[in-house]
Amino acid sequence: MKVTEHIQNADEKALFSFEILPPLKGQNIQCIFDTIDPLMEFNPPFIDVTYHREEYTYKDVGNGLLEKKIVKKRPGTVGICAAIQNKYKVDAVPHILCGGFTKEDTENFLIDLDFLGIDNVVALRGDAVKSEIYFKAEKNGHRYASELVTQISELNNGIYLDDELENSHTTNFCIGVGAYPEKHMEAPNFDTDLQFLKQKIDKGADYIVTQMFFDNSKFFDFVAKCRKAGINVPIIPGLKPLTTKSQLNMIPHRFKVDLPDALVIEILKAKDNEAVKQIGIEWCIQQSKEIITAGIPIVHYYSMGKSDTVKRVAKEVF
Repeated sequence: MKVTEHIQNADEKALFSFEILPPLKGQNIQCIFDTIDPLMEFNPPFIDVTYHREEYTYKDVGNGLLEKKIVKKRPGTVGICAAIQNKYKVDAVPHILCGGFTKEDTENFLIDLDFLGIDNVVALRGDAVKSEIYFKAEKNGHRYASELVTQISELNNGIYLDDELENSHTTNFCIGVGAYPEKHMEAPNFDTDLQFLKQKIDKGADYIVTQMFFDNSKFFDFVAKCRKAGINVPIIPGLKPLTTKSQLNMIPHRFKVDLPDALVIEILKAKDNEAVKQIGIEWCIQQSKEIITAGIPIVHYYSMGKSDTVKRVAKEVF
């Protein structure tokens, strides 16, 4: 079932969903099941699976020479999605990136998903390779998520890269896209970022899932601005409980997210990370309850591969 259908069919009780990371190369699928199992009591209608692009490493081969190697540290998104749908009978939602993919790679990726009966994808530009400052598209790849959305939409209409195909199969993907309630770090301003988001909707995206945020007023303001701009698709809020003091610096730096003064003050007073985790969980519980009370039919959680804190939040909310 499509994500949008799950939202439309939701009853008075809000829906719970979450995102997982593929395990590091060398680990097995049980790592994923161990993350998912504790959260299944909350009946998630779908589970997102991230995609992690390649990284560049340099190996010392002697004589002062370095050999550049391309490594994928977290492969397996497609296989994990198939395993989730087979084991749990819930919809798996793979992320698909511009970075690291040519248009042909993207088409073949989508064909595999279609063969497996996977009906949903989240289309993202993706980050730059860690060794580079700015994002660079693959040769014959997409520069922007809006271009990726266009390709998926065309496949939904039976339009493949090979325009000589006859009687081509039409896929039926529900397309999600990302959004930033506090503005994407590379956008010159919020209004421009909103225009880019609307482009993705106009090109065929069916719903939006937000980057994490810790101030609900910014999310509600973002939704209001989207509606005023003519963006009328479902907007799913994404939340994450803080768990360590170091995240006070890491999250704003990496995700360009503001942390409310009240939350920062409480965490700075915490004696250790166990106390920080409890503060983060309580803050996320209150965020979740306020969002649901406001009539939002679903809340999405970033598990970062660990289910304990998300479970403790969900027990109080769902």
